[in-house]
Amino acid sequence: MSEHSAAGAAMERLLEVMRRLRAGCPWDREQDLRSLRPYLLEEAHEVLDEMDRVAYGQDGWKELCAELGDLLFQIVFHAQLATELKEFGFADVANGIADKLER
Repeated sequence: MSEHSAAGAAMERLLEVMRRLRAGCPWDREQDLRSLRPYLLEEAHEVLDEMDRVAYGQDGWKELCAELGDLLFQIVFHAQLATELKEFGFADVANGIADKLER
């Protein structure tokens, strides 16, 4: 499987996990844009901390990978909320940034 195919399959899996959490997990069902705000900030700060560790020569690549995943989950969560409100979906987020970069 190519890296592109593997990334697509992994993203589909993550989106499905998010849908299941919103459908079945009481904590996830209670969340909204306001309640998720501190988690988004926290995860961004944790990514920055791990970036610093790696940049200064400390072993932290696995931790950076994990923190990037936590940050990605926040993006997926926000996109899921927007999907439920029929505003936009994750594909719109991904295509939006791809279009911006190509311009």
